[in-house]
Amino acid sequence: MTRSQERLLLGFRVVAVIEAVSYVALVLASIAHRVGQTQNFVTKIGPIHGVIFLVYLSFALLLRRALRWDTSTTLFVILAAVIPLGGIYVEQRVAKLAELST
Repeated sequence: MTRSQERLLLGFRVVAVIEAVSYVALVLASIAHRVGQTQNFVTKIGPIHGVIFLVYLSFALLLRRALRWDTSTTLFVILAAVIPLGGIYVEQRVAKLAELST
């Protein structure tokens, strides 16, 4: 694995964890607001999570090219981010795949 691929992978791993945490924060804020216990933080957390998700997608597409992922791997990485904490699972899985390919 080249140095630029390693940096790209590290960036993706960091963003994947941040995306997963921001998604959980968004879900918890939504639940708390619906239950009526807090003010609406969804309007603050939602756009932040949206930007983080777009960065996650960008990294996933860059990694697809850099690591020559097939379509099924790419779709798995993208769809896993739709599941709360899926980004953490993907981060660990991608790290293992990268380790195996070296």
